[in-house]
Order: sequence, then structure tokens, then C-alpha cells
Amino acid sequence: MLPSLTTIISRLRLKQLRLLIALDEHGSLHKAAESVAITQPGATKALHEIESTLGSTLFERTTKGLTPNDLGRCVIRYARLIHTDVAHLREEMLGIMQGHGGRLSVGVIMGAVPVLVESLARLRARQPQLSVEIVEDTSARLLALLDEGRLDLALCRTSVSRNPAAYDCSLRDQEPLVVVASPRHRFAGRPMLALSELAASAWVVFPVNMPMRLTLEREFREAGLNFPTYPIETSSTFTTLSLLLQDPELVAVMPVDVAQMAVAHGMLVHLPLELKSRNEPYEIVTRHGIALTAPARLLVDELTLQERHLRTSPP
Repeated sequence: MLPSLTTIISRLRLKQLRLLIALDEHGSLHKAAESVAITQPGATKALHEIESTLGSTLFERTTKGLTPNDLGRCVIRYARLIHTDVAHLREEMLGIMQGHGGRLSVGVIMGAVPVLVESLARLRARQPQLSVEIVEDTSARLLALLDEGRLDLALCRTSVSRNPAAYDCSLRDQEPLVVVASPRHRFAGRPMLALSELAASAWVVFPVNMPMRLTLEREFREAGLNFPTYPIETSSTFTTLSLLLQDPELVAVMPVDVAQMAVAHGMLVHLPLELKSRNEPYEIVTRHGIALTAPARLLVDELTLQERHLRTSPP
């Protein structure tokens, strides 16, 4: 029977988790014990205590040493996550104590990547010792990571949440969408293009019910066209770019800021199709009532400053 969470928390120790990682890396009690600076009898006792705490055998004993079973691999995976989190904890504490540096974890959807990159460049120029983790994903997944405390803030949309009141956010302007393709696409260089001419094309689109997908579906519906039957669905910027580069017949919709980066480097071209819809605005999102870390506050300041600059700049 699996022990309760309270029992596991009260009995499991960090050094035991480090031993599990070492056992997975070395496959030997003797070598694992050496790597965590304990005796082999001590390692044997610690492993017995871990398995007793969790109520399960975690390793298969073979002539070649110790091999984790399915439960063992599961526990080791979480042991590595906990070990990484403790390392991040120390890193962030050191930054606070020194008054600079520290750690920042930020989530971002595809359309906000250029804005984040520019703001982070300015922030890192001021804080060169800052360690940054960037997670690019869908709004729903980023909000889940925010809820779990895995992110300090996210550039995403709270409209996908069942409880948007759980977040503090500042709205950014809506951004236009553009249709892009490989420079080798048959319509590259055309002066004008209608959506009907792309109706039979193969499209790279966001997954169902995501804002950018809904926007594209609305464009087809308002034009009296059926949505493409066999699209390729992905929420990854890199995957979208790679697909378009590989197959010159594919087309996709991107936020204009993302597209401009690829076009400027000669990887993609704008197709001369004017979309009537704009993408739903994304937001700078933090957890409601949770104080931001110093690096997170600095990034929010940079993002806010950039937004003000964009609003006051001439078109």
C-alpha cells in the first residue's frame, strides 16, 4: 500500500534522493555511495529506508548491479526534479543576498517571443549574472505552470482559463496576423492573393480551440470557405518554421512580430493576403496576490516600458 503524502514528506530526505540519482547513474551501490560520500553499508541502509518509506521495491538486483524498475524510474525522475528545484532555490537566494543576479522563470506563447527577447536583452545587460529559464508553450499549459509556482510570470492569454480572476495581468495591444510560407512557395512574389486561392493548400495551424486557431477558422468562415481538412497542428514556433522551410507547399498564420524575424533572415516570405481579424491580445500574467521576485519585477518593468514605447512611436 502506498503511504500517504504526509508520511513520505516526513520520512524522505534530500540526501536519499541524491543517492537514488547516483544509483541510476552508476548502477552500483559501491560507486553510488562514493559519489554521495557515504559508506556502502550506509548506502544499503539508505536504499532500504527509501523503499520502506515508499512501500515499494525500486530496483532489480542483477549480476550487473542495480537496475531501476518502472516505479524506480518514476521516483528517480522526480528526485532529479526536486534536486534541480533545490539548486534553483539556492541560486535565487544567492541573488537576493547579493542584490543582483538570481533566477527568473518566464513562460511565453509564440506571438510574444520577439517582445520577450527584446526585453530580456535589456534586462540581462543590466543584470549579466541573471539566470533565465524560458518556457514556450500554449497559454493553458503556461497558466498551469504558473499555478504550480514553476514560472514567475508568463506572456500568454488568461481567456483560456476557467478562473481568470486567479491572475493579475496587464493587457497588451492586439497584433495583426500575417500568412507566411517558404520563399519557394508558388505564390511568393505575387502582388495580391485571396484566401480562396489558399483554401486547398496544406496549412500549419495551432491546435483546436486555441485563440490563433479560432481566428483563422473565423477568417475561413467569413469568406464562405471550408477550413483545411488535413492541417498540421503544432503550438511550437520552431516546428512551424521547420515545416515551412522543409515543404514549400505549406502555409501558416503567424503574429506579425514573429513573422518579421523570419522574413528579415530570409527564411520566410509574407504572402500578400490581408486578414481581417487580429489575434487576441496576450497579457503579462502573474499569480494573483503573489509578490514578484526582484528579477520578475525588473522584467515586468522592461515589458511595460517597451509597450509604452510602441504605443507612443509613430506608425
